[in-house]
Amino acid sequence: MRGYNGFMFFAVITISDRCSRGEMTDTAGPAVAELLRRQWAEARIETALLPDEEDAIAMLLDQFASDGAALAVTVGGTGLGPRDRTPEATRRVIDREAPGLAEAMRAMGAAQNQFAWLSRGVCGLKGSTLIVNLPGSKRGATESLASILKLLKHGIDVAAGGQGHP
Repeated sequence: MRGYNGFMFFAVITISDRCSRGEMTDTAGPAVAELLRRQWAEARIETALLPDEEDAIAMLLDQFASDGAALAVTVGGTGLGPRDRTPEATRRVIDREAPGLAEAMRAMGAAQNQFAWLSRGVCGLKGSTLIVNLPGSKRGATESLASILKLLKHGIDVAAGGQGHP
C-alpha cells in the first residue's frame, strides 16, 4: 500500500490525557514508531498525540485511512478506566475486525503479565488500512507490537491486495 508520494506510510497515535496536557512525556508512542521504523525503514511514519476523546480518536483514524495509511497504530486508552475509549472509537471506524491480532497480543502479554488480559484493544480494517490498538505503557506497547510484527507484514500486504500465504 502506498500513501504519500508513493511511499508506504504508517501512523502512530498516542492517546493520553496527561501527555496531551503536558503533565507527562510520551515514551510509548516514540518507542512504537522506532520499532516500526526498524522493520519498515522505507516507510514514512507520522505521529500524533490526542487526549482520551472518542470523537477525536475516531476522526483521526478515519483521516489516516483516507490519506492511505497502510497501518494506523494507537497507543493507550485500551484499559478499564472510565476515559479509556480507544476500542470504542476504533470500532466506529473499522469495516471489519481482525480479532486474532488482539487475541495474540493479549495471549503473548499475559505470559509475562496476567494484567494483559484486561486490555480491551481491538484490531481491524478500514478499507485497506490496518488499525491496531496497543496498551499505553512503553513496555506493554512495544511487547504487544513485537509479538505481531510477522503477522502485520503479511496482513498489510494482503489488505493492500497481495495474494497468497507465507
